[in-house]
Amino acid sequence: MKMSRRTLLGAAAAAACAGAAPRVFAQDEWPARTVKIVAPYGAGGPNDLSARLLGEYLAKRLGQTFIVENKAGAGTRLGNEFVAQAPADGYTILYAAAPYSTLQALYGKLGYDPKKDLQPVAMSATVPLFLVVNAQSPAKTAQELIAYGKSQANGLTFGSPGNGSLPHLAAELFLRDADVKGLTVQYRGDVMAYTDLLAGRLDATLTAITAALPHIESGKLRVLGVASAERSAIYPQAPTLREQGLPNVIAAGWYGFMAPAGVPATVVQRLDTEINRALVDPGISKRFLAQGMEPHPGSAAEFGKFIDAEMAKWTDVIQKASIRGE
Repeated sequence: MKMSRRTLLGAAAAAACAGAAPRVFAQDEWPARTVKIVAPYGAGGPNDLSARLLGEYLAKRLGQTFIVENKAGAGTRLGNEFVAQAPADGYTILYAAAPYSTLQALYGKLGYDPKKDLQPVAMSATVPLFLVVNAQSPAKTAQELIAYGKSQANGLTFGSPGNGSLPHLAAELFLRDADVKGLTVQYRGDVMAYTDLLAGRLDATLTAITAALPHIESGKLRVLGVASAERSAIYPQAPTLREQGLPNVIAAGWYGFMAPAGVPATVVQRLDTEINRALVDPGISKRFLAQGMEPHPGSAAEFGKFIDAEMAKWTDVIQKASIRGE
């Protein structure tokens, strides 16, 4: 049977459209099945709890199940690497945390490239660090603590929940910018550090407020300031360290969503939009603040710039303080 030129062109166009349809449909219909959120910490902590809270919100908005899978270990490297190697289809995403920006400087070569193998989707929260001392300390301000440290032969002692942790790096940044000698004592978690701080064997710590709050409210610990650019809604009575003459001592934990590098831009944009909508929801904001987290809306591009800035800042601190990952 002979076919006219018009018929042939029409058939070719239809075939081209048919071939393109599955890819467009797949992206437009995302999510078409369960989405896995990988949390690089164990169950029960703020990373896990906020991931589950946002996962529930996304499930309601997008009509699919969002499950949280905890892949704790190696200072978040295990979870990060798992997602970096996952299919780039938008069904496995990472709920990243602050160590993401310090691991390469601490450990050198990783099992993934943090700048190439994962892409930012949306930041979700920051966890401000507060400068806390024993209530019996003579220091009532950050500058008084610095003056006290300069009067001591060995300077100040800070407690840290682990080598290379953000409180450790923040303490090193504080000592450097305050131009005071000091030692950061490493513990396995916050509990033992607080034990020695409460006993007067440490001068200070930089810590999330939630763990310290019971001791602050009982009058055993005192807050001297917060290491953030602005006062924190979590504990607004604490002045910033910037207000107290330390403009560069800004340090906060953070959480945010990342995806394998090849995930389509349409999927990233949809996630970004829905996550940012969640972060201004009053109910979610209230629950975040109760856990010591400040909601932090923003675009994927802004999150990417934030991560780059964090990497540069903490790499400088790690190198100058000669800190190595353990």
